Amino acid sequence: MSTENEGAAVPPAAGPHPAPPAPQQNPAVPPAPDFEPTAGAAPAPQDAPIAAPPAQPPAASASGGTGSGGAGEGTEPGGGAPHTPGSGPGGDTTAGQSASWWTAGGGQPQGGSGGGPGGPWGTAPVPPSGAPERKPRGLIAAALAAVLVAGGIGGGIGYLAADHDDSDTTTVSAFGNPKSASRAPGSVSNIAGKTLPSVVTIEAKGSNGEGGTGTGFVYDKQGHILTNNHVVASAAEQGKLTATFSNGKRYAAQVIGRAEGYDVAVLKLKNASGAKLNPLPLGNSDKVAVGDATVAIGAPFGLSGTVTTGIVSAKNRPVASSDGGGGNASYMSALQTDASINPGNSGGPLLNANGGVIGINSAIQSAGSGNGLGESQQSGSIGLGFAIPINQAKNVAQQLIKTGQPVYPVIEATVNMKDTGAGATIASNGASGTPAIVPGGPADKAGLKSGDVITKLDDMVIDSGPTLISEIWTHQPGDKVTLTYKRDGKQSTVDVTLGKRKGDS
Repeated sequence: MSTENEGAAVPPAAGPHPAPPAPQQNPAVPPAPDFEPTAGAAPAPQDAPIAAPPAQPPAASASGGTGSGGAGEGTEPGGGAPHTPGSGPGGDTTAGQSASWWTAGGGQPQGGSGGGPGGPWGTAPVPPSGAPERKPRGLIAAALAAVLVAGGIGGGIGYLAADHDDSDTTTVSAFGNPKSASRAPGSVSNIAGKTLPSVVTIEAKGSNGEGGTGTGFVYDKQGHILTNNHVVASAAEQGKLTATFSNGKRYAAQVIGRAEGYDVAVLKLKNASGAKLNPLPLGNSDKVAVGDATVAIGAPFGLSGTVTTGIVSAKNRPVASSDGGGGNASYMSALQTDASINPGNSGGPLLNANGGVIGINSAIQSAGSGNGLGESQQSGSIGLGFAIPINQAKNVAQQLIKTGQPVYPVIEATVNMKDTGAGATIASNGASGTPAIVPGGPADKAGLKSGDVITKLDDMVIDSGPTLISEIWTHQPGDKVTLTYKRDGKQSTVDVTLGKRKGDS
């Protein structure tokens, strides 16, 4: 930090009412993060001055087209972002807005020129091997600059003691509680210490040279790594994937299976006989309560091993998202957290206070416009992050490991994706002029018709097509659900047994 204003203070002139010295602004520049780029990363220039972080970085709203609602439900193409005010226990107005996903490199193309988001202290961090960090596909990307958080929980300051010497300065020493050195179970430092060795930074590079970085974590002792689909999508076909552990060891990896609709992917390490594979314990996302503590771990902006904390700020948050790359939209009934999540955190674990994984960090909300899918203006956390509940992600991972393909529960009815507020309206026609309700399908057997407006699934309020899909996908094929709908102003209920669809369409 700058020392140009430091030194012995000049005492004020004697007088009955000496004026207090004017405070001098001394730019507080934090030390450079303890980050060592992996081989191939360009070294940061040594002579460049380090600027203090801006007090309030400018916000930017996300842009981009609307996403197709076809995944899993045969939804109408061209669907926009969901609008779900009041949905879920949280009930805030962010519900139902579309989410632009962080791709494994923050969505910043490799080899791109200029314009990328700067580092938290005014200089751009260099991602491993020159790859950009994957943006968490979020509701629409947030625009505040990331601020690295340092601090321990689990020990208080005992007392302050002033040390005086013969100089004109006085130093103050802080003595911590000896208990803090033990890093008691349940403290953030204890959770981080146990979790970090099982978290990997994923670098994806497609055959065209494009790609980026994201996060994943050890799922089992067979070398499977759980992450987001959008983290690895660019390298899924004839690309290159690597996973780097916190000890610096890097392994080649391959895609075992991926699900665009769920935004879940499973990788497997190659030649991992020497790797220490300690699977992270999985919590129960159904038991999570609003207000529970959370810990997020990942590689925001390429800074591997970053740990942030927060709480579960809402549950059952309907989120529709897209990676902006033309793929199918993803839908989830998400856990919402205010833990700082940024591009590059995609695929990383969201943990509870016991260190169990309760979700996969996947999306963030933008401070800008909330009516489009995309990531062009995504840049950082505003305290609205979204994670795929681990119970759902576990079911998907098991499907992918077993068959390489996801299975989606469906009602086989096409719903409008642009209408929001009143419910999910069954469309007049399906894709390419096909019937909106598949003959002999679950919706047909239940007597549903085009024009019916579905307002509830069991006890969950449905206010849009994407919200309906998000809730259906929390179930399994064969489950029986109760749909509440309106037809010609009259409300009715009907039981529907969910069908199934294999693979992404």
